[in-house]
Amino acid sequence: MKHKKVGRKFGRVRSQRKALLRTLLGSLIMNEKITTTEAKAKELKSVIDPIINKAKIANSDLSKKVAILRDLRIIIPVMAVRKLSGNFCDKFESRKSGYVRVVKLQPRKSDSAKMAVIEFV
Repeated sequence: MKHKKVGRKFGRVRSQRKALLRTLLGSLIMNEKITTTEAKAKELKSVIDPIINKAKIANSDLSKKVAILRDLRIIIPVMAVRKLSGNFCDKFESRKSGYVRVVKLQPRKSDSAKMAVIEFV
């Protein structure tokens, strides 16, 4: 039974799941819009909000910037951290959460997997 269990496993072991989320996060931040399966998009949505919040804090408070960016470098690729440390987070100043939207698409033809587009608002 899966009572009170949080998160999706995607049929992968922990290290593969972590690598998958890291690459998806990097692609989302760099391209600002990606097409993936619905389950991966929903999982990514819950992971990206705390990352954007940390980046907003780092951009506003210079004393915490080094520590926060060092922590983010562990979670997401370095190029994505550079983009977040720039002026990327300025468009989210008025928001507290809900930085991305998930739009459902038609199922994939080959295996009928539910597809979705995840993009920044």
